[in-house]
Amino acid sequence: MRAVRLHGYNEKPTVDQVPEPSAKGPLDVVVKIGGAGVCRTDLHIILGQWDEAMKPTLPYTIGHENAGWVHEVGSAVTNVAVGDTVILHPTPTCGLCHACRAGQDMHCAQSIFPGLDGTDGGMAEYLLTSARACVKLDPSTQPKDVAALADAGITAYHAVRKAVPLLYPGTTAVVIGAGGLGHIGVQCLAALTAATVIVVDRNPAALELAGQLGATHTVVADGTHVDAVKDLTGGEGADVVLDFVAEEGAENEGFAMTRRAGSYFVIGYGGTLVVPTLDVIATERNVVGNIVGTYNELAELMVLAEAGKVTLHTKTYPLDEAQQALADLDAGQVRGRAILVP
Repeated sequence: MRAVRLHGYNEKPTVDQVPEPSAKGPLDVVVKIGGAGVCRTDLHIILGQWDEAMKPTLPYTIGHENAGWVHEVGSAVTNVAVGDTVILHPTPTCGLCHACRAGQDMHCAQSIFPGLDGTDGGMAEYLLTSARACVKLDPSTQPKDVAALADAGITAYHAVRKAVPLLYPGTTAVVIGAGGLGHIGVQCLAALTAATVIVVDRNPAALELAGQLGATHTVVADGTHVDAVKDLTGGEGADVVLDFVAEEGAENEGFAMTRRAGSYFVIGYGGTLVVPTLDVIATERNVVGNIVGTYNELAELMVLAEAGKVTLHTKTYPLDEAQQALADLDAGQVRGRAILVP
């Protein structure tokens, strides 16, 4: 089968011929990929930024946002059957450790992360995963239309879900970055809260899309955007800031947009947050980290997606054009999410 393989850091991945996976363990599931999301994390992987954290053995197949159809199942699989349409939680888990038992399965002590940790991911024709990762979908769902919800979607939803108790009527939420993750976050805020939503982005087209998806106000990131957010919030700042960028200075601007006793949610990454501890103590602002989400949160998100309350804006590429999709993403030429279709 064809697969997008990373052979070395700071090198372009190549489309190689590799053996098809097979179900060998009792809970194994092989999925025929119908759509694989192209994520900014894939760019970070290629640059070697995940090497220290994951220590993957190269080469391996990248791709951690995957949906498709069940092709083969192990002997003990009962939750899905051959032919079912599925979206895959990005981290197959054990179900037995403390984190899994506590409903925090994205922190599973035994989890793997296909596409990041050296385990083959889904930018391929087939992917080996676990029954515990499979969320069964309505058969009419097209995998290419929902694949990026497996990581970008669940990450955005997880952050919003955590912020929901803070966003009662009369509060304000700021979304920094209305791209691949942020445009999902705007929709989740509209679906789950009554908050006023302010979206900040330097791309006018992204802001136009955010307005169509439920943003109350949009602000161009032109150097005056922190003051603009302050003006829109009576000089106080937002109750919650959801930062889907968190690099190139956005992280410090995001904290500055957060009101006293407010919460700054970090979802994007790459920058360095520099905050005097006195500012944290004196204003009681919170900094909240976020990483993917739980299996149940992915299932909840798919309910919203199948109801039409959360939709992905995508640009599709054939699998053989993976290098072009990655280049377009890096150049900021993808509106929403890029999806590879084998």
